[in-house]
Amino acid sequence: MSTLRTTAFQLASLALFIGSATQAMAEDITFVSQGGAYQEAQSKAILEPAAKKLGLTLKQDSSPKAYPIIKTQVESGKVTWDVVDLPTGDCIRGEAEGLFEKLDLALIPNAAQIPDSLKDEYSVGYISYSTVLAYRTDAFKGADVPKTWADFWDTKKYPGQRSLRNLPRPTLEIALLADGVPMDKLYPLDVDRAFRKLEQIKPDIATWWTSGGQSAQLISDGEVDMIQAWNGRITAVQAAGAPVAFDYNQGVLETNSLCVLKGSPHKVAAMKFVNEAIDAKLQAALPMIIDYGPLNPEAFKTGVIPAEREAKLPSAPGNISRQALLSAQWWASEAGVKAEERWLSFVQKK
Repeated sequence: MSTLRTTAFQLASLALFIGSATQAMAEDITFVSQGGAYQEAQSKAILEPAAKKLGLTLKQDSSPKAYPIIKTQVESGKVTWDVVDLPTGDCIRGEAEGLFEKLDLALIPNAAQIPDSLKDEYSVGYISYSTVLAYRTDAFKGADVPKTWADFWDTKKYPGQRSLRNLPRPTLEIALLADGVPMDKLYPLDVDRAFRKLEQIKPDIATWWTSGGQSAQLISDGEVDMIQAWNGRITAVQAAGAPVAFDYNQGVLETNSLCVLKGSPHKVAAMKFVNEAIDAKLQAALPMIIDYGPLNPEAFKTGVIPAEREAKLPSAPGNISRQALLSAQWWASEAGVKAEERWLSFVQKK
């Protein structure tokens, strides 16, 4: 073989080796969320920028009921998902069942910015939304409008059709707030007291709603005059022109958290991705697209979120202090499970 041909062969081999090595180094991860407008918004605001910064190939999957799939993957040893966005209660439940990796804080320094109440060894808070009291402004006007859950229960002063969610979480919390329990004294929930309070209002509940879309339609169409609903559903109704208002006073803040599946084939990359997903600037970008609040408080100091927009977000400093934080830990406990079971007989009983 001539020297020239030998050199060409060596260069070609070197190029092939470098290309193969680069391909091997470019990890991919799979991120799983709930789909729909929410996942589209987080993809644009957080997921794609995070992957680009880390040089990762991002794959996405979606499932509104991801927990059984996670359990199957981990227990079978065939894990194809890496990072999951779940209701915090599902993260806590999964921790107890050994479904998630312990977070490597050396790879997730941004976790230090998340309040202790919104993280643990296996999950870190990601986004928030609130359950609020919303009402029709054509039914209640001026200063004489319902402002508290006690007002919701006051059918004499505030007559009209009402609706609550057909789920104990956070309807039991709302009942206790209506009965005078301070927001910081809700847990452990006094379940008996909550159900007694719900029995009082039960005859006046026109509809026990089962989906966010149903709750929005009920208040938008005027089928009910006041309702327990998610803040994002109400702001969408307002944007469509319906005469509806709400306030975050006595709202119940709920959260989603990020977890890494036990046995993730890309564990280190997944941890780094979690770190970027809770970065203050990326967190601040999400509420510019959709009505979810960032859980990294530093997001509100980035200058990305205008003051007018901040005032409408559930986790804004001025709003979060007026709400109760739902305890996913309590709902994942034995007492929480029993409360869920008791709910079924409560709503079915005439």
